[in-house]
Amino acid sequence: MGRYVVRRLLQLVVIFLGVTLLIFLAIYALPGDPIRGMAGDQPLSQSVVEALRERYHLNDPVLVRYVGYLGDVLTGDLGEDFNGRSVSTLMAERWPVTITLALTAWLIEIVVGVLLGVFAALRRGKVFDYVVLVFTIAVISIPVFVLGYTAQLLLGVRAGLFPVSGVDEGWPRSYLLPALILAAFGLASVARLVRTSVLENLRADYVKTALAKGLSRRYVIGRHVLRNSLIAAVTYLAIELGYLLGGAVIIEGIFNLPGVGQLLFNAIRVHEGPVIVGVSTALVLIFLLANLAVDVLYGVLDPRIRRE
Repeated sequence: MGRYVVRRLLQLVVIFLGVTLLIFLAIYALPGDPIRGMAGDQPLSQSVVEALRERYHLNDPVLVRYVGYLGDVLTGDLGEDFNGRSVSTLMAERWPVTITLALTAWLIEIVVGVLLGVFAALRRGKVFDYVVLVFTIAVISIPVFVLGYTAQLLLGVRAGLFPVSGVDEGWPRSYLLPALILAAFGLASVARLVRTSVLENLRADYVKTALAKGLSRRYVIGRHVLRNSLIAAVTYLAIELGYLLGGAVIIEGIFNLPGVGQLLFNAIRVHEGPVIVGVSTALVLIFLLANLAVDVLYGVLDPRIRRE
């Protein structure tokens, strides 16, 4: 088990270095001056520009800066924005909103996604099954920003069912609509995954044997089929939590939620390179650690995986 975990850790280190290098190059190796880009139309004297370039090491080669940045990350320092504020501090102030949003969306995915998948499988070929199939395909096909702005207009502005933006009304009212949009894509995948898994298990020999022994269909489904069918969904949902924590950028931007996603959204808009790189690094780490947790769980549940 120890060698398996070490092997996975080494793979994640390689992925982390590759992804963060790409992000770093995308921000700092492209043409353009980030200092003048951040200033926009406001004039900056040459001395101020030079002082800022020196402070943020913008005159050094990009690979030298990347190595220095990695050294800072190892000590927990994700850098400073162009106003001298620590990126770690900025993120710490916003994590409660992002975590609340992600957990709300995750709960919706679990409850609604699993129920839709199970009932669609038990009613295969009937109206409910077709409705779920069409719903999941439609949700996956629509871009998230279209779904977000449409829901905000119809359910927030016109119907007045949910707050349009911000978190002034607290949980759950302020979080329900953005969480529904954030959960919609994962929910559709969970429903389809559970439906397929339940159908496969309903055709399995152990189910036919249990029914032949006189056990009721409801007992067999509730006791055996669901438990076996949910293993794949549990694995997917564990990875999905990491995605939800890091994938709320667009949703927090649309609904003006003061979370980490909005911090990244605003940083991209005003060309705050250190914030973009720092927040992206933290989100990559979260996603990789979530994957590592799932890999270890796989290894514990199935010894054959550890031997591969």
